[in-house]
Amino acid sequence: MMTNPAIHTTSVKIPNSDLQIDAYLAEPTGSGRFPGIVVVQEIWGVNAHIRDVTERLAREGYVAIAPAIFQRSAPGFEGNYDADSTALGRTYKDVTKADELLSDIQAAIDYLSTLPTVKGDAIGAIGFCFGGHVVYLAATLPDIKATASFYGGGIATMTPGGGAPTLTRTPDIKGTLYAFFGTTDPLIPVEQIDQVEAALEQHQIDHRFFRYPVGHGFFCNQRPDYSPEAATDAWEKVKELFGRVLKGEG
Repeated sequence: MMTNPAIHTTSVKIPNSDLQIDAYLAEPTGSGRFPGIVVVQEIWGVNAHIRDVTERLAREGYVAIAPAIFQRSAPGFEGNYDADSTALGRTYKDVTKADELLSDIQAAIDYLSTLPTVKGDAIGAIGFCFGGHVVYLAATLPDIKATASFYGGGIATMTPGGGAPTLTRTPDIKGTLYAFFGTTDPLIPVEQIDQVEAALEQHQIDHRFFRYPVGHGFFCNQRPDYSPEAATDAWEKVKELFGRVLKGEG
């Protein structure tokens, strides 16, 4: 009989200099210390979908935290995939900067490392849509041992705030990265997906690359491109990644 492990969830504040970043924290209720995972939102904020992912990870035996990466421009923003929320979310995304995003992700890592339930040497990251781009950036942080990047747009063409595309930072990726893309995604042309895969191979980054015959946002059951089959398969790959790298399983 399947069990549903108990978890504890709460809203917390992550300090980063004079900034207090709102975040959603989910922890297993069992005793012991667990790997930590930073969950990075889409453009719609730390909404129900992102909270659900955070909780799912906690049920798998991780302490998961989802920081509000729009804290500087739009504290408290939470969208629901409608046209108005999408327009707002894109506006907030467009004013982010790579160095600030990296600083905020590092602050989330540092916060996790202060928790008595977290193994500070076993930290991962997962992100979706814009968050998929952000975690590709964050994979360059020394503390990140495993990264799951879902349909991160613009990795090959830009970086938040301007400058050389995030793809040029590929040689700086420290740990293992799994990338997930839809081959019929209208927002990420196949040639850009090919560029990301080629860069990971060229620089001999420990990685696996997954392509599904689906569109954008296929992991989110609140989005029109949701694919139960692709989402289920991708989740198994995510569990394998974090289990192997962060827990030493398999």
